[in-house]
Amino acid sequence: MDFKDKKEDNTTENLVVSDLDQEKEDNRIQNFCYMCRRTEKQAGKLMRLSGDIYICQDCLQKTFDTMGSGNFKIFDMGTLDNGNFDFSNLFGNPKLNAKKVKEKKKEKKPKEEELTLKTLPAPHKIKASLDEYVIGQDHAKKVISVAVYNHYKRVITDSMDDIEIDKSNMLMIGPTGSGKTYLVKTLARLLNVPLAITDATALTEAGYIGDDVESVLSKLLAAADNDVEKAERGIVFIDEIDKIAKKKNTNSRDVSGESVQQAMLKLLEGSEVEVPVGASSKNAMVPTTTINTRNILFICGGAFPDLEEIIKKRLTKHSSIGFQADLKDKFDKDPNLLQKVTIEDLREFGMIPEFIGRLPVIYSLNALTEDMLVKILKEPKNAIIKQYQKLLALDEVELLFDETALEAIAKRAMEKNTGARALRSIIEEIMLDIMYEIPKDENIGRVTITEDYILNKGLPIIEMRGTNYYLPEK
Repeated sequence: MDFKDKKEDNTTENLVVSDLDQEKEDNRIQNFCYMCRRTEKQAGKLMRLSGDIYICQDCLQKTFDTMGSGNFKIFDMGTLDNGNFDFSNLFGNPKLNAKKVKEKKKEKKPKEEELTLKTLPAPHKIKASLDEYVIGQDHAKKVISVAVYNHYKRVITDSMDDIEIDKSNMLMIGPTGSGKTYLVKTLARLLNVPLAITDATALTEAGYIGDDVESVLSKLLAAADNDVEKAERGIVFIDEIDKIAKKKNTNSRDVSGESVQQAMLKLLEGSEVEVPVGASSKNAMVPTTTINTRNILFICGGAFPDLEEIIKKRLTKHSSIGFQADLKDKFDKDPNLLQKVTIEDLREFGMIPEFIGRLPVIYSLNALTEDMLVKILKEPKNAIIKQYQKLLALDEVELLFDETALEAIAKRAMEKNTGARALRSIIEEIMLDIMYEIPKDENIGRVTITEDYILNKGLPIIEMRGTNYYLPEK
């Protein structure tokens, strides 16, 4: 065999070897894409993720496109260099993000000035400010002004010649609609301190369905933007406190009455209390914080229905027969009978002695008279009539009320026996048709509400810009 034949045999031998290698390569278990199941030979270069998972570039690009929105793409696979990429920096590298969402800057609230002895308003100034919003109730405003002034002097100074000053919690008694809640709201706004208003009807003993007493402090903490130090100088107003009175003649456990009063003793006295943050009850999923209630002012308020009967029973207990004897119905028409309330009356109503003892300042609000209701309609800064006048002023229409119309509204409110709350419902009713008809005509310039319209005997006077006419009949 010559050299030429030998060379051809070597070529044949090499071809046989190459075929064997290719067959081994095909039979070898190839890596495949975890999503589309294509092999590396079919899909191209695969990327290895943690856990020996491989994924092709096409599937990875589709994943990123799906995670984006619209034309936004988190990542462009075309920027890869031979499949080499560090996934740990994918979401942290700003160069890879096509667009970045700008975070809204939180508006910085103006820094609130802390109360000091110089900035704390005197009692007469507090009462003067309350007079701008609350009509009547001079005695109640005087009591609350002095109590709040003394309380915050105690908080600011902390101690005075080693003489510890006790806290002056308050109990406010008054008929419905007399302004109990409104008085406290106005007071907190004037002093610029955190205020929490809660309802005692939802409170129950710990372990039962309802809110625990600590939920009262949770609302105060939320009002103080979760600032514990700020919350410890706030005011808590617990409304409907008469609803937790001790039940009479019951054989079951009183979980929403006397038990709640017992649980509230530590809050009123002043102690370290664990408070859930952002929830009404404590559980394993809710974080808690500790609040000292020593400097928190508690104001409790309630209408105390049927308390008048207890007072009348006590006042007429020594009635006798004769010309100068006290009659049983002597106090039936006394609108301010609650002013004569005593601690014994509250105990008979169902409040336990320990609870009353932690509310040393007890005062009552007067029932609203017809003259007071007329003043409430027009004198406060945010009076109901002023609110409607402002609404119509936006339509360039002047709204006027006759004095006789205001008296007629007050009489209707007295019949409802719900205090100042009745004024809003009556005004809403009489203004419905006017607020509906006024926008129909841009030439209307003035609307005058008359007594006849309040009594459904006539129509309001509407003055056009130049002529007068009346609203069409209903």
